[in-house]
Amino acid sequence: MSKNFQRNQMLELLNQMDDSIYRRFSGVILDRVLASEEFRNACTIGITISRFPEVDTIPLIKHAWEAGKKIATPKCIRSTRDMDFRIISSLDELETVYLNLREPIVEVTVPTGKEAIDLQIVPGVLFSPNGYRIGFGGGYYDRYLSDYRGKMISLAFSCQTGHDIPIEDHDIPVPKIFTEEGVLNCPKEMAR
Repeated sequence: MSKNFQRNQMLELLNQMDDSIYRRFSGVILDRVLASEEFRNACTIGITISRFPEVDTIPLIKHAWEAGKKIATPKCIRSTRDMDFRIISSLDELETVYLNLREPIVEVTVPTGKEAIDLQIVPGVLFSPNGYRIGFGGGYYDRYLSDYRGKMISLAFSCQTGHDIPIEDHDIPVPKIFTEEGVLNCPKEMAR
């Protein structure tokens, strides 16, 4: 089964999620992340601005600001498929770009290097038991994570986890996935 087929199948399933379930499950995941050592110890968090049917990241961003943490969101550079993470201090510093993604406005935000990001929250559509993922396509995070040395976690609904997915040489697994059912620790010994 191709990554594209698996991605589209899961997105179709997620798009059928009832709004009240979506909000409740996102809230449970948020609580798990807020209680985590990874969140508590992070000064700067790299995170995307979610859109349905992704786990809602806006409440997490707001809690991080209240806790005095910095938030870095990616500006995607389509020509190179790289990401430029920029510090935002308000949702007003975002603009809507292609595919209705919300990204930082370059003129009002400052860039930050990946070495300054303590915790990277890695998006994904499907996850294997060992933390490999199928993303939204484009390979942006595969490139970015190749030399990222900070902590990584992912947020997902439980139906997105436990899948058999094809692994390529450049794929980098996440060590923990936070779901509404619990926190999945992805064993390193299963990595390949």
